[in-house]
Amino acid sequence: MNNRIIKIGLIGILFLVLIAIRFYEGYFYDPLQTYFENDYLHASLPEIDNQKLLIHIFLRYALNSLISILIIWIAFFKKSYVQFASLFYFLAFIVLLVAFWITLLSHFENYYLFGFYVRRFLIQPIFVLLLLPAFYYQKKMSAKQK
Repeated sequence: MNNRIIKIGLIGILFLVLIAIRFYEGYFYDPLQTYFENDYLHASLPEIDNQKLLIHIFLRYALNSLISILIIWIAFFKKSYVQFASLFYFLAFIVLLVAFWITLLSHFENYYLFGFYVRRFLIQPIFVLLLLPAFYYQKKMSAKQK
């Protein structure tokens, strides 16, 4: 029971760190933040330093991914889950970054919502909310088969 409380506490602290990253998002270069907050359908795309934007998106994605993988490790203590999550995060980053880059080069013409959501997946820790229940279900199903 005591070990379970420590696990829940650590996971809670890590979720607070994810929230803190979101709270301090202004420290990351992202001119699209204000663009998407306003009437982006009628506004022109702001001046963007593509290299700086991609570096900051990578930094945010890396921070969120590392913390999310740590949450998965603490929750399950299974090397295979961490390996799968790491591969998943890596492949998702490649696919999403290519999609975002193409959308960015087209200046979001006719792809406003697509660009918005791809960017969201890159800068928000959404995947941990999908992977935790999936790994929990996997753990329950494998326990049932024994």
